[in-house]
Amino acid sequence: MLLVTYGHSAKIDTYLYLNRIRLFFLVIKNIGFTNFAVNLAVLDTMSISSRVIYLDSNATTPVMPLALEAARAVMEDDYGNPSSVHSSGLQAKAVMEQARKTASDLIGCSEGKLLFVSGATEGIQTAVFSALLALRDRQARGESLATDLLYGATEHKAVPESLHHWNTVLKLNFRIIPIPVDHAGRHDLQFLERHLPQAGLVCTMAANNETGVITDLVAIEKLLKDSPAYWLVDGVQALGKLPLKLNQHRIDYSLFSGHKLYAPKGIGMLYVHKNAPFTPLLAGGGQESSLRSGTENVSGIAALGAVLQALSDGVSFRDHATLSRFRLQLLEAMREAFPGLILNASLEESLPTTLNFSVPGLTSKEILDLFDAADVRVSAGSACSAAKAQPSFVLQAMSLPEWQAASAVRVSFGPATTQEYIDEACKRVRVCGEALRKTCMVTGDIEPLPANGVMQLSFGAACTWMIASAATKECIVIDPLPELIERIAKYMRCQHYVIKAILSTQSHDAQPQHSQALIQLLSDAYTGPSTNTLVGERLNLGDKQIQGLSVNTQKGKRNIYLYGDSNMPAEFVFTGDIMHDGMLSSDERDQLAHHITNLSLLCAAYDFDKQLVTRLEVPCDCNIESVTIPSSDLQAFLTAHPGTVMVDVREPYEQQLSHFEVPADTQVRHVPLSRLANGLSEWLKESELGPTPLLFFCRTGGRSSQAVQCLRRLGYEQAWHIAGGLALWQH
Repeated sequence: MLLVTYGHSAKIDTYLYLNRIRLFFLVIKNIGFTNFAVNLAVLDTMSISSRVIYLDSNATTPVMPLALEAARAVMEDDYGNPSSVHSSGLQAKAVMEQARKTASDLIGCSEGKLLFVSGATEGIQTAVFSALLALRDRQARGESLATDLLYGATEHKAVPESLHHWNTVLKLNFRIIPIPVDHAGRHDLQFLERHLPQAGLVCTMAANNETGVITDLVAIEKLLKDSPAYWLVDGVQALGKLPLKLNQHRIDYSLFSGHKLYAPKGIGMLYVHKNAPFTPLLAGGGQESSLRSGTENVSGIAALGAVLQALSDGVSFRDHATLSRFRLQLLEAMREAFPGLILNASLEESLPTTLNFSVPGLTSKEILDLFDAADVRVSAGSACSAAKAQPSFVLQAMSLPEWQAASAVRVSFGPATTQEYIDEACKRVRVCGEALRKTCMVTGDIEPLPANGVMQLSFGAACTWMIASAATKECIVIDPLPELIERIAKYMRCQHYVIKAILSTQSHDAQPQHSQALIQLLSDAYTGPSTNTLVGERLNLGDKQIQGLSVNTQKGKRNIYLYGDSNMPAEFVFTGDIMHDGMLSSDERDQLAHHITNLSLLCAAYDFDKQLVTRLEVPCDCNIESVTIPSSDLQAFLTAHPGTVMVDVREPYEQQLSHFEVPADTQVRHVPLSRLANGLSEWLKESELGPTPLLFFCRTGGRSSQAVQCLRRLGYEQAWHIAGGLALWQH
């Protein structure tokens, strides 16, 4: 057992100890219970019992049991208002002040102010507000001509957003200028030096949240030695991973977040140098010595204090060498799973708890979906902007290639992680690699699952279409994207298929450059013609045919390709960019109407609206809320819709890894979103005889939402999806 003496009273120490015993037996009783298991791994008190391996600690960390216990002790016993003068209030105040002392000793800020805030964002807002007010006052007194606010180009978005906000609110009209970084993520010190004479505030990170790159604070401090500019340092990622003695530096403001270091969300700290200006952001009751009004979050403060006490004991957290060894072990497993992996930040210049990498041919979403299926949690970029699915602005600022910025994955673990935990993480990573090889996402020596039918590969909104025949081991590629040719080549070699044709929907005869590159990569695996069109010709693929037609469009001549059974209306029509935004002119529609029916599915070269496929007729509207089933209503839905088929639209590599329970007597079909076109064609044909109720699901509900909206737009009225996907349903 690990006993942490909190330090403020024997009463609390005894309470923590007894609570720890209670927690131990609670976990033993519920050994399959997930929520406590991650925390136990942090403390190394017993073997890992959780299915979840959490490697996203730069976003947030699990709450340590000792922090949980400290918070519970306050809520159950020392629950008084620390502003009250009775005994309960004084006891709560003592808890808070002990936590402040522990923090002050740990980060070396006894000579400055240390106040508890709700988190790093509030700390940034308060510091920026205080500095800008002081700059305004200095200008009014004629003491300064500073007009520039400088911040690192890879800084967390909260910093530039705060600068812009308060610059506008205070009507200062200061210039807000990013400090460039090099390919390694290091600040351009020469740029900073040139702009310092006009700088009023400089904002930098101690360590970057996405890449883990450590800032050379010593070099920046030398430049700032004689500058009147204020200096804000974001210490969120540094706490617990880098030595911090703030009194030894001329840092004016620094901020920290509890939930990045095993404390609950909603608690953080702001350090203010003894000589730095300060104006409270929140006015009211005058709490925190009138520095921050509002009743203090004593339970959160107690939890943070308990973690910092553990950090200061030199035992509970791993040292730099151990953490570096853990990272190397993870990197080795990652490289086995992802051949060609490229690091986006140097190991020597980054936190020992962070890896940021990209894999050629794989998107960050694909890797995240893969890991999530194996119950391994990682992220792409910053957690605060991950939902926006945009390339990493940090890697863009480092001038890395666009594909790296768009495909980056971050793996991060906390400084209390154990060897056992890392060992299990590496096992999971290697299993993920096996799933990729089995589904031909990467090459390997594992017998792959055969591909058959129509497949959609995407890069952004652009699409490449592939048609495969498992019977003849042949494939046709339409409009190969340059970003995907290596992936396509690997896939074909893994499947032992030959490419029978590489077709373009453009109207020229010569193969585009990227098509030629694909042919060169495949060499003996390409058996197709020297041109990239089939205008007026037919080509057999298994028991079906593909035919090329030339169509007059507003953009000139374009090629389209009809695919399906011979002497039958086309099942699929590959339309290239004439279906851009899903719109056709009346003349284009008339031309196509001679060759296809309303059952034909149109497959475009661009899919900006995530329609997947469409038809000639105007698509039906789909109210997504009306077709969304909350996971809590699943059983009731299945009872009301007998014969429902649940459709898993996750990709094959995810399906290889994930195991879940479905309600009894319920059929499940696996139809990946990239191959949904095949299922759509089948379901639409069957619908004329009476549609089968279909309930789609995926990992989070995003892809299943696309699938159900697509089917509904095509006129299939018996389709729904599960909100939140497996993430909520299985939880």
